[in-house]
Amino acid sequence: MSYRLGINLGFAINKYIEPEVWTRIVRKDLGLKYVQFVADLLNPFWPKDYIADQIKRIKAAAGEYGIVIESLFTSSFTRVNHFMNPDAEARKFWLDWFKRFLDIGSELGAKNAGSHFGIMTFDTYNNEDKRKFILDEGVKAWQELSFYAKEKGYDCLIFEPMSVPREMANTVEETLELLDRVNARCGVPLRVCLDVGHAPHPSQRDPYTWIERLAALSPVIHLQQTVLNKSNHAPFTAEHNSSGIITREKVMEAVKKAGCTGALFAFEISHREHWDTDFRIIQDLKESAAYFRPLIPE
Repeated sequence: MSYRLGINLGFAINKYIEPEVWTRIVRKDLGLKYVQFVADLLNPFWPKDYIADQIKRIKAAAGEYGIVIESLFTSSFTRVNHFMNPDAEARKFWLDWFKRFLDIGSELGAKNAGSHFGIMTFDTYNNEDKRKFILDEGVKAWQELSFYAKEKGYDCLIFEPMSVPREMANTVEETLELLDRVNARCGVPLRVCLDVGHAPHPSQRDPYTWIERLAALSPVIHLQQTVLNKSNHAPFTAEHNSSGIITREKVMEAVKKAGCTGALFAFEISHREHWDTDFRIIQDLKESAAYFRPLIPE
């Protein structure tokens, strides 16, 4: 086990989608080796022949630059209800979607994969009976997926605590409860994809408390700069670090205090389409990597 510095490929969506381009950026510009691949770059709903061709292209580019695709995750366009969709048929085809997603990751060499736990509609969340039913459905779906993941050689599945109650895991306690429920019957265990900027509940706004309590259960930890009461997904540049609450020293101190001895620390940094930011994406990511590299050299 070790601490490894890498990046979530959400930064590449609609900007650097070519495998030969994002692999070069990650390795040559950012000096990183490990990535968390995202579904928005290769969606399992797409035709199988196209997916097969893209997998060959990705593997070739990753091989050329020595990139390790360690993890798989959903992203911006796949932030949907999936396992908590009120439509039973939709839940079934999303379970099939995730199995296809694991197929893709298996070919790319990923060792863990996941998403948010599921999202309830307001109609579901506001009705106690519907809320209980759909939560049970979500647990069963993750359990079924965990046995498929075992067949495909994964070490674990992962899910990310989100921002509001209907998106699940907006407290540390709820996060732990979801883990316990799924892991009561699983193929591979469900773990956490912790985000250092996600401390959503009004009574749990200290991000370092989340790190101390959950880092040991997190094979992947998302890195972003933010301010109190928000999740900005900003880069670790001098400008943002001057007002941000995330520091490399405090993050790593909390991680070690948690008993976490190894994880992929993946930058999850977003640049909204704006004239002032669209042409500084690579530079911002380079500065972010340089900021954390003294404490996570691999």
